[in-house]
Amino acid sequence: MLSVPTLWTVFVINFLALGLIWAYVMRCYPSFEAARFWTGSAFTAAAGAAMAMLRVVFPDSLVPLLFAGTTLVLAICLATMGIQKFFIRPVSWLHTSLTTGFGFVGLSFFIFVYDSVPARMTVFTIAQVLPMAMGLKLLLTPHQGRINPGARLAGIVTIIIMIILAARLVGAVTGMGPSFSYMHFTPAQSVVILVLVFLSMSLNFGFLLMAMDRLRNEVAELALLDDLTGVGNRRHLVQRLTEECARSERSGQPFALLVIDLDGFKGINDTYGHAAGDACLQHFTLMAQTRLRPGDMLARTGGDEFCIVLPSSTLREGAMIARRVLEVCRADAEQCTGNDIPIAVSIGVAQWTREMGGFPDRLIAAADHALYDAKKAGRNGFAVYDPAPPLAPEPETASDMALRKRA
Repeated sequence: MLSVPTLWTVFVINFLALGLIWAYVMRCYPSFEAARFWTGSAFTAAAGAAMAMLRVVFPDSLVPLLFAGTTLVLAICLATMGIQKFFIRPVSWLHTSLTTGFGFVGLSFFIFVYDSVPARMTVFTIAQVLPMAMGLKLLLTPHQGRINPGARLAGIVTIIIMIILAARLVGAVTGMGPSFSYMHFTPAQSVVILVLVFLSMSLNFGFLLMAMDRLRNEVAELALLDDLTGVGNRRHLVQRLTEECARSERSGQPFALLVIDLDGFKGINDTYGHAAGDACLQHFTLMAQTRLRPGDMLARTGGDEFCIVLPSSTLREGAMIARRVLEVCRADAEQCTGNDIPIAVSIGVAQWTREMGGFPDRLIAAADHALYDAKKAGRNGFAVYDPAPPLAPEPETASDMALRKRA
């Protein structure tokens, strides 16, 4: 059986390695704030394990265990704060300080004032389990309709660790089973530490899976955004229109689409330069977003063309939104002075119909047709798509009648 000092050494090396991995993640993805807490947690746990090893040097002193236990409690609190940051929950240094302080004061009292192994184990277990329970609730709660696979793994590992801590506490309080006092090195202690080393690695592996899932989702979202304006791009528009067409086919409820084109945009680029043109596109994006409703989607499909998807909206409601966008652009143009560049737009409005089915390109073509009408009418306005009535059937010719008779 491996000795406890050897296993504590493995514990230190394990957490140092995890700390270096998290430090690299933190450096590569500085906006991923949870990595900062998980980095701190790993290095703090390594420091706590190193302090516990000092009992080999000072076998008659419990001071190393006091500081080791307090440091390990702090490491668990930091890991929980990382979970809270990951799920965009507020973190509280006050709670961490109180929990760590409770562990330090409780262990100190039952070491120096009233020497009691069961009492020390009770304080140590409570100080560990409290932050774990806070993190466990977040790990096993669905977010945006799903549970992160890494969070599920981390939650299962956390439950197992809590069960081991509870079993160790019961053994210390009742005197049943192997001793976990850490006063003397025993095979039982070696097994527990070995299991905790494995579980700590599994827990951090769960955190890494959480990070990978979050970063993958962020990359997927960036692939659907326009770099210049920050709104959806053409791929995102087609994806959203496909979803809306499928939803409308099931429910029969219409939705509307606006196709918007900036008037004279080529002249702006030629006269003022592309930087000024980019600024106009960004400015229009901000103005248009102020006139949209919750759930509406603005996308830039390329160049100076934009689209707005209006879920659960009729042609009349689409025309109302088009009028609002025009009004804000006209009001802004009236206030332009000096080198300010006025922005004018033309808008085509179309509504999904059952004849269009699940084909977004048909709706886009209808809105483009309306946009052409708005341009033809003098620009700086909007037009709605009015499908032409069906053509009357052509009269049958004599040859057609003769063929039908022969058939």
